[in-house]
Amino acid sequence: MALHVPKPPGVSQMLKEGARHLTGLEEAVYNNISACKQFAQTVRTAYGPNGMNKMVINHIEKLFVTNDAATIIKELEVEHPAAKLMVLASEMQEAEVGDGTNFVVIFSGALLEAAEELLRLGITTSEIVEGYELALEKALQILTTLIVYDVKDYRNIEQVKMGIKTAVMSKQYGNEELLSDLIAQACVSILPEKATFNVDNVRVCKILGAGLNSSQVVQGMVFKRQVEGDVTKMSDAKIAVFTCPIDIMQTETKGTVLIKTADELMNFSRGEESLLESQIKSIADSGATVIVSGGKFGDMALHYMNKYKLMAVRLPSKFDVRRLCKAVGATALSKLMSPSKEDLGFADTVYVDELGDTAVVVFRINGKESRISTIVVRGSTENFLDDIERAIDDGVNTFKGMTRDGRFLAGAGATEVELAAQIAAYADTLPGLEQYAVRKFSTALESFPKTLAENSGNRASELLSKLYAAHKEGKKSYGFNIDIGEATLIDTVNAEILDLYLSKLWALKYAVEAACTILKVDQIIMAKRAGGPKGRTGGGISDDES
Repeated sequence: MALHVPKPPGVSQMLKEGARHLTGLEEAVYNNISACKQFAQTVRTAYGPNGMNKMVINHIEKLFVTNDAATIIKELEVEHPAAKLMVLASEMQEAEVGDGTNFVVIFSGALLEAAEELLRLGITTSEIVEGYELALEKALQILTTLIVYDVKDYRNIEQVKMGIKTAVMSKQYGNEELLSDLIAQACVSILPEKATFNVDNVRVCKILGAGLNSSQVVQGMVFKRQVEGDVTKMSDAKIAVFTCPIDIMQTETKGTVLIKTADELMNFSRGEESLLESQIKSIADSGATVIVSGGKFGDMALHYMNKYKLMAVRLPSKFDVRRLCKAVGATALSKLMSPSKEDLGFADTVYVDELGDTAVVVFRINGKESRISTIVVRGSTENFLDDIERAIDDGVNTFKGMTRDGRFLAGAGATEVELAAQIAAYADTLPGLEQYAVRKFSTALESFPKTLAENSGNRASELLSKLYAAHKEGKKSYGFNIDIGEATLIDTVNAEILDLYLSKLWALKYAVEAACTILKVDQIIMAKRAGGPKGRTGGGISDDES
C-alpha cells in the first residue's frame, strides 16, 4: 500500500508536486543579487577599448569571439530569472539605441551589489528603490548640462566621423579611423532628405582575404554570386526582377499527350521552345537588360537570354531579392511576363568583379538617388569579419541616434565621474534613509572608470582620486586615458572621445528599472518543469532575414 506523504505547510501545500518556493531576503533577494553580480562580472571585463574578448559556443555549436555585450548576452541563453531581467533591459537598449548594452548590464549589476550592502545594514528594499529612482531623476537632469558637442550638419562627414569614432573604438581599438570613415561615407550617401534614416540600408558584404585596409564602400548592392549567362557587364541597366524560375512553364495539371509520329514530337517540343523564346523576347523588348530571379534559370532560357544579350543574375534568398528591389526601385514579378516601365529598376552599372578569389555581382548606383550602400569588408578570418560587422552595426546605429538627437557627452568615464560627484553632493541634501541609496548610486557610477582602468592594467582607486581632483577644478570633460605611457587623464573633447547622449539617457533608465524590478522581488515560486522536448528559445531572426 502506497504511503500518503503530507505536503509541507505554507505556499507549497497549494502547488503541484515538485514546485519550488523561495522566500525572504536570504533565499530570494540575495540569491537574485548574487546571480546578477556574477552575470555583470562576466561582461564587465569586455567593457571599453581594452576589453577582453569572450569565446561563446552556442547551442548549435557556432563559435563567437567578441567583446560585444549584445552578442555575448544573446548567445549565452541565460536561465536565471533575475539575470534574465537584466538581459531584457539590455535587449531593450539594443532595440532603442543599438549601442550601450554593456553599460546597462554593468550598471544594474553595480546597483544591485550596492543594494546588498544596504540591505545588510537593515535598510528596506522600498527605501533603496525610492532612493535609486530619486537619484535617476537627478542624474537625467544633470546629464543635459554635461553636453560637450552637438552635430548640426548630418551630411558633414568630418562631424559625423567624430561622433561615430568612439562607438567603433570600443569594439575595434586601432581600426577606428578607417572604419568610422567607411561608416560615415556609407551613411551620409544614403541619408534621405526628409524621411528617417533606416539602419538596414547600410549593408555589409564580408569577403575573406586581403586586409581590413582593402575594405571599401559601394553605392548600391554587392552579392557574393556569379552571373548565370555569358553577359558579365551592363551599363545603364534596366532591371527586371522575378521571383519565379526563368524556365519552360510547368503545366498546373498533369495531362497526357498522345504522339503518333516523329514530326508531332518535334512540333510539340518546338512549340514549348518558341513560347519560351517569345516570353524572353518580350522582356528584352520592354527595355530590360538585366534579369534577376529568385528561382533557377533553365538551360533553354539561358540560351535565349544570351541570344538577346540579357544579363542573368540569380539570388536564392528572397530577402536579398526584396532588398535589391528597394535599392534599384523595381517591382518583383511573380510570373514570367513582360514587365511594364514602372516595374523596371535602374542601376548605372551591373558587373561581375573578383575580390580575392570570390566572385561578386555589383549593382552600382551613382548619384543622389542611391537608396542602399554596401560596405565591402575584407579580412583574414570569418570571426574577425563578424566582429568588424558588429562594430559597423554599432557605428550605423550611432549615426541613426545622431539624426534623432545630435548631442554628445564626454566619453572615457568623464560623464560618469561628474554625475557621481554631483549625485553624492545631492545625497547630502536629503533628510530620509533614501540618502544612503542615492550615495550608493553615485558609487555604482564609479564602476565605469574603474572598469576602464582595470581592463587597461591600471590602479582603479588611484585613477578615481585623480579624476575627482580634476573634476573639482572644473575640468568636467577629463576622462581616463587608456594609452599606456601617456598621462593618466585626457581631455576627451580634444581627443574626440564622445558618447551619444541618447545612449547614456536610455542606458541609465533601463539599468535602474531592471535593478529596481529585481529588488522588489521577495518571493520566487517555480513550478515543476514540464516534460517533453524543450522549445527553442529566442526565436530571433538571423542576419540574413533582417
